Amino acid sequence: MHFGYDVLCRSRLLRGCPGGEPVLVTKTFSSQQSGVGALWPGLVVTGAAVAVSLVVSGLVPAVSELTAAVVLGIVAGNVPGFPEATRPGIAWATKKLLRVGVVLLGLQLSVSQVLGLGAGTVVAVLLIVGLTFLGTLLIGRLMRVPRGLSVLVATGFSICGASAVAAMESVVEREDEDVATSVAMVTVFGTIAMLALPAMAAGMGLSADEIGRIAGGSVHEVAQVVAAASPAGGAAVAVAVVVKLSRVVLLAPMVTAVSLVERRRRGAAGGERPPVMPLFVLGFLVAVAVRSVDVLPVVVLDGGKQLTTLLLAGALFALGFGVRVKALLRNGPKAFALAACSTLLVTALGFATMLSLA
Repeated sequence: MHFGYDVLCRSRLLRGCPGGEPVLVTKTFSSQQSGVGALWPGLVVTGAAVAVSLVVSGLVPAVSELTAAVVLGIVAGNVPGFPEATRPGIAWATKKLLRVGVVLLGLQLSVSQVLGLGAGTVVAVLLIVGLTFLGTLLIGRLMRVPRGLSVLVATGFSICGASAVAAMESVVEREDEDVATSVAMVTVFGTIAMLALPAMAAGMGLSADEIGRIAGGSVHEVAQVVAAASPAGGAAVAVAVVVKLSRVVLLAPMVTAVSLVERRRRGAAGGERPPVMPLFVLGFLVAVAVRSVDVLPVVVLDGGKQLTTLLLAGALFALGFGVRVKALLRNGPKAFALAACSTLLVTALGFATMLSLA
């Protein structure tokens, strides 16, 4: 296992060095990273992958840009003979693009939006996120799922899908394959929830407002939330998006809490400890504060939203590039079972809390 991004490029170069000696890895990594020019091949590949992911998402709306990007990364990373010159730039994209993307994600929500939902809905959101996260961890432990994978699935399913997985992976001990597996599970089960929710709501005779709150409180990705609420009309979509973004607000405290736990665990084991609050999480909170005081024009906010998608797609392509399919398949059955249980949990909590508290 490894911690965060710092060994991504090293782990790939190690396989290509004669004898696999650590000193050769360090020298190779340093020489490839010297100069901005060494990054360009990888950055060009990453940019092209982002463009393709946008096209794929446009053709298949159920597949988000982030999901398409991580799948492209896995494919590219497993192509024999992929140019070594691209690896430094892709490794750089993994770290830098993700952190900037998470910071800009904060511009999509404000404190007033969350408070405008009412106390009952806010309490419901807190219960959904907290109980889904803890419940998924417990289920993962009972199923003997690796801890890192359980934490990533719990984060993605309780908060905001692939974006939350990408933010959490920087502080938790995990394998590269755990990130890709978690994003894949978000896509599969978020799509199932997106299709099932309108049918369930129609059978129960729920109002547009109720459908919007349940969709926002239980479906995984923002795009999936919109699709799930759309059959009930524009009013349902508007409510669903705000409820979903209120879950996103909890990304910062969730990452910070897990980071504190990781510091204690690694400190006891004598390992390198993550920061109490990663700087990009602090930046996320600052962005939320800026959005909350309403000083930015709409054109800037819209541009920030588009840029956030591009940056996170680039980061997830780079993360997928470090994944090996054989290792990914090893965790498949257990990850699928955990994701199914987590989806049932968050859906049940969404219905129960939104219909009784909101």
